[in-house]
Amino acid sequence: DYQLSAIKANGGVVCVNFFSGFLDSTFNTRNRAFIQKHRTEVDSLRKAGVPMFFIEDQLFEKYPDEVSALRPPLSLLIDHIDYIVKKIGVDHVGLGSDFDGINSAPKDLNGVEDFPKITAALRKRGYSTTDIKKILGENVLRVFRANQNN
Repeated sequence: DYQLSAIKANGGVVCVNFFSGFLDSTFNTRNRAFIQKHRTEVDSLRKAGVPMFFIEDQLFEKYPDEVSALRPPLSLLIDHIDYIVKKIGVDHVGLGSDFDGINSAPKDLNGVEDFPKITAALRKRGYSTTDIKKILGENVLRVFRANQNN
């Protein structure tokens, strides 16, 4: 909360990361159990020198049904957005999906093509069109413009 306040004070934007482990406090425990279930494969790949991050990616591709069960609901992402909005205001919230660096996002969010689902969820929670536009990118653009010549 202290960092959120500092970001607000500086006119910044918190871009909410979509990684399941950041959104769902139970994800890491469930993910460890998934890895343990496939320990033989993990050990074999590690012995071959494959880094753990890539091993997880391979397992996630190989066992999509199991991985789907690990993913939190979209509502948890919206809960995080709500929390930040309530703490520091809608002018300081954006999306920072990190699709290029995460291997698990909420259910139904597989890429930017799914952003309309975020819009629909925000509308369902009562966000105005103006506020949704801010969250979807206008806040980030404001910060970019303010720092363009710095």
